[in-house]
Amino acid sequence: MKHRVLILLLIGALVAGAWPDKPPVKKPPKPAVKPEMSRAEGSVDTMGSTFTVVAYGEDRDQLQSAVASALEEARRLDQLLSNYRPESEWSQVNREAGDHPVRVSPELFNLLAACVEYSRQSEGAFDITVGPLMKTWGFYKGSGHLPHRAEIRSVLSSIGYRGLLLDPKNQTVKFAKTGMDMDPGGIGKGYAVDRMAEVMKDNGIRSALISGAGSSIYAIGNPPQEPRGWKVTIKDPKNTSKPVADVYLKDNSMSTSGNYEKFFYAGGKLWSHIMDPRTGYPSMGMLSVSIVTPKTIDSEAWAKPYYILGRAWTQQHKPRDFRVFMCEDRSDVPCAWLQ
Repeated sequence: MKHRVLILLLIGALVAGAWPDKPPVKKPPKPAVKPEMSRAEGSVDTMGSTFTVVAYGEDRDQLQSAVASALEEARRLDQLLSNYRPESEWSQVNREAGDHPVRVSPELFNLLAACVEYSRQSEGAFDITVGPLMKTWGFYKGSGHLPHRAEIRSVLSSIGYRGLLLDPKNQTVKFAKTGMDMDPGGIGKGYAVDRMAEVMKDNGIRSALISGAGSSIYAIGNPPQEPRGWKVTIKDPKNTSKPVADVYLKDNSMSTSGNYEKFFYAGGKLWSHIMDPRTGYPSMGMLSVSIVTPKTIDSEAWAKPYYILGRAWTQQHKPRDFRVFMCEDRSDVPCAWLQ
């Protein structure tokens, strides 16, 4: 009997040793708990426009500080670029450069040099010396009116980017013609939005949308729950309460120029603020142009020349990384992206 018990114990031990322990059951990993995203926003009125910022992040204090810094940058640039402020550096140049060279800050000099290059590349369709025309047509601090042809002819002699004389060595600006006046309307918002975006990035923000008057926009990253980017609507120029296209922006910009932004009717025609500096008259044939580019200064600067020069010129000259959406004043051509 003792031998039978001993044998059974030995068999049990051998069986137990022959079968390895069962592997532990792996439990599915717990899903990572995403920190709650905070939202901060703010706005400021500068340069005759309203600039807005919306940002998301995990640290609410960091967000609020970054938004405040970006809005402060817009206020700083108002002192540099606004032609509505008599004390701004831009206004000082307009007052004095017709009489003598005006020494300016490196920041303003570099921006004016960029403007001259935009003018050269656009064959004069972009031109910040269009100021006298904007005043003659009543679009400076006004909604516009139809001037006499003689008035237009007289101010055309004061317009032309080649009359903007820049001296890199001495960092000075001089007007070659009497009556010249620079208008920052085609460049100031884009430059300011880019600078505000840099401030946000420097403050560690990775999700934000910065807008200048709703027409010049830059997107940092993407908003929560939308990996495609920030959704921005392009208005139908024939019915601005409706969208004609949606765009998702992610680390890039979009600017729009449309005849519905500032305009008046006279003589049965719509006259918009988008001035062709070569003719002295508002440009005709286009309803709106929207451009998506890596930098807002480029999208804003090129929106008006593409509007003025039209589809064929734009198709031939636009850089490959520019996306252009055009609405022409033709019933047989639908609004569409250029291929």
